[in-house]
Amino acid sequence: MQRSLSRFITTLVLATIGTAACAGHPERDFDRSHDRDYQGWHHNPPADWHDRDDHRRPGYGHPQHRQQVELGPRPQFLVNDMDEGRLKRRLASCDRNSVRPSKFSIAHRGAPLMFPEHTREGYIAAAKMGAGIIECDVTFTKDKELVCRHSQCDLHTTTNILATDLAQKCTVPPEFDTDGKLTNAGAIQCCTSDITVAEFKPLRGKMDAADTSATSIEDYMNATAGYRTDLYATPASGTLMTHKESIQLFNQLGVDFTPELKSPSVAMPFDGDYTQQDYAQQMINEYKQAHIHPSRVWPQSFNYDDIMYWVEHEPAFGRQAAYLLQTGLDTTTLTDMRDWYHSGVRVIAPATFMLVDVDSYGNMVASEYARNARSAGLKMIAWTLERSGPLATGGGWYYQTVNGQDGGENIINNDGDMYTMLDVLARDAGVIGVFSDWPATTTYYANCMGK
Repeated sequence: MQRSLSRFITTLVLATIGTAACAGHPERDFDRSHDRDYQGWHHNPPADWHDRDDHRRPGYGHPQHRQQVELGPRPQFLVNDMDEGRLKRRLASCDRNSVRPSKFSIAHRGAPLMFPEHTREGYIAAAKMGAGIIECDVTFTKDKELVCRHSQCDLHTTTNILATDLAQKCTVPPEFDTDGKLTNAGAIQCCTSDITVAEFKPLRGKMDAADTSATSIEDYMNATAGYRTDLYATPASGTLMTHKESIQLFNQLGVDFTPELKSPSVAMPFDGDYTQQDYAQQMINEYKQAHIHPSRVWPQSFNYDDIMYWVEHEPAFGRQAAYLLQTGLDTTTLTDMRDWYHSGVRVIAPATFMLVDVDSYGNMVASEYARNARSAGLKMIAWTLERSGPLATGGGWYYQTVNGQDGGENIINNDGDMYTMLDVLARDAGVIGVFSDWPATTTYYANCMGK
């Protein structure tokens, strides 16, 4: 009896495993009829697309590969520098935990604390540090191709263009006196719209910096901030990318996408017929051409009209369009936010300082602005951590409501305060994600707190 019962149980277990393996295999379980629904995104998305899970499977722009996460020593350095208390003990207790990528951790321009921004190498580093979403700031070239740059006119500070023959094609090229000294360092301006995509691609990214008092191109370009490094800005690295290439890379890395449509520095319509609407549509089209599901894309813009364009013309993508904000802290009301919501805005992305404040006890808390956004039903994404250098002197612009810069109390005095701000943003303000110039910092917090 025991032998018969043993054989019965073994047979039952094997049959159950086999059935589960077939039922759960993503390719066997994937209904190809959904491909017909995908065609509808070009105009009208299926009404229930956001609630279905079929878009998470291969064939629907599903991430192709997940990176093994490596955080390095910085998170523990920041934890060790924190003021003593419950938050420090909680974060310190996660030191040996396994780590996964998190969409709470959003890579701002890649990993520009140490890697040249918007480069292939920086993007790969960001994914390695567990960023679940990576940003490509989008602008356009002379031949109207979309490329990843923070500004249309930052090539003179973020690439080696001034060390190439293309320097003379710049909107304001470098000028020299008869002795060969640079005479207009403060006025140089080089734009992606000055060159074609074929000319753009061979350029190399460098750390974003310029010495506007320099009298030579070499000194002008050699101005990296002391808290950053040129270690990864080598002649063989700094690979620049088109927007299309970033989509392909991010998908291979297994991360989602947050492209920001940058405000043009040139008059629009550009070249006579390229309108702002054409520009906004082109960016979305490149995701549709790559068969990326809208649920994986978080378009951004400071231009409210861009957000409204996507909401009206590309509702599947407009549903997650993030309205970027850095002004209006004292003037934006709850009524304003409710109006945004009723117009179709579902996500706002304010600068970090707008979402935090200091209470009467000297503690960092969520700001009234953040509370109003939640009351209006808006989701929030904050930007940007790891962009201020050492915090011993207060952290500057990104911390202005908690460091005394706006006339209030200064409660920022060590690098560990970065985690205090991050905790307030996550727990009190209720943000769904935070941009960082060094994603490991945010990934560590997200894993420790279950984000």
